[in-house]
Amino acid sequence: MILKNVDVVNDISKDDFQRNYFKKHKPLLIKNFASRWDAYDQWNLAYIREKAGDQDVPLYDNKPADASKSSDAPVTHMKMKEYIDTIKSKPSDLRIFFYIITDRLPELLKNFTYPDLGMKFFKRLPTLFFGGSEAHVLMHYDVDLGDFLHIHFEGKKRILLFDQKQSPFLYKVPLSVHTVYEVDFENPDYEKFPALKYAQGYEIFMEHGDALFIPGAFWHFNRYLEPGFSLSLRALPNKPKVFASMLYHVFIMRYTDKLMRKIFKAKWVDYKQKWAYKKSSKALAKNSG
Repeated sequence: MILKNVDVVNDISKDDFQRNYFKKHKPLLIKNFASRWDAYDQWNLAYIREKAGDQDVPLYDNKPADASKSSDAPVTHMKMKEYIDTIKSKPSDLRIFFYIITDRLPELLKNFTYPDLGMKFFKRLPTLFFGGSEAHVLMHYDVDLGDFLHIHFEGKKRILLFDQKQSPFLYKVPLSVHTVYEVDFENPDYEKFPALKYAQGYEIFMEHGDALFIPGAFWHFNRYLEPGFSLSLRALPNKPKVFASMLYHVFIMRYTDKLMRKIFKAKWVDYKQKWAYKKSSKALAKNSG
C-alpha cells in the first residue's frame, strides 16, 4: 500500500477548515483537540467505569461475523466495569461498538462541546467506541456516508484511510461496506492480494485528546494499540446526490444483503468474497496494463 501522512494542526479556523478540508473532502488531524473542553479531565476509562459500570454492554471481537447469524450480532456481553477491567489488565480484542451517549450515558453530553467548524452535526448520535490492545475494526466505510470528527482517549490508536477511488484495490465486497475478510491490513499479503500494492491512502497515529476529521464514505481501518475509546460526532450528508446514495445504502443495499445472507448464509458470503477478488483482479490488470 502507498501510505502518506495527513495534515496535522494544533488549531484551525472554521474558514480554513471549510475551504481546505471539508469542501475538498480531505482528512485532517487536530492535535490535543479535546484539551479545550472544561471537563477534559473526565474523559478516561476510570470515569466511564464509575458512571456506567453496572451497564450490560454487547461486545465484539476481531473475527468476521458468523455467516449463520446477523452481521451485527455481538459475541458476548459483560458489565461495563468488567469489560474495562479486562482490557486494562490483559491483551484483549474485545470492543464495544456504537455506544450511543444520548441513550446510555446522557450526562456525558455536558462534558464536551461541538466544534465551530461549519459542520451540521447530528446531535442525536454522539457515540463511543471502545477497544482492548489487540482490537481492530475491519476495513469499512460508514453506511450513512456521513462526515465525522473522531476524538480519541487513553491509549494510542492507528488508523488507515482511503477514499472511494481506491475501492477496486481494497477488495471491496459487493453490496457491502467492507472489504474481503481475509485481507490483513496490518501485514498485507501482496501475493494473495496483489492489488493492495496500488491502494493509496493515509496512515494516522492518534493519542489522547486528538481529533481526526474523516470525510464521508472514506474507508477506515482502526487498530487500538493500547486500551482506549473514541468519541464520534457525525454530520449527515446534505448534498442531494450524496443523500440519495445514503438512502440507497441504508434502505436498499443493506437490507438486500441481510435478506440474501439470511437465505443463503455462508454460500452468499463466499460468493461475494469471490466476486470481490475478481473485481480487484480486473482493476489490477487494468492498472498494470
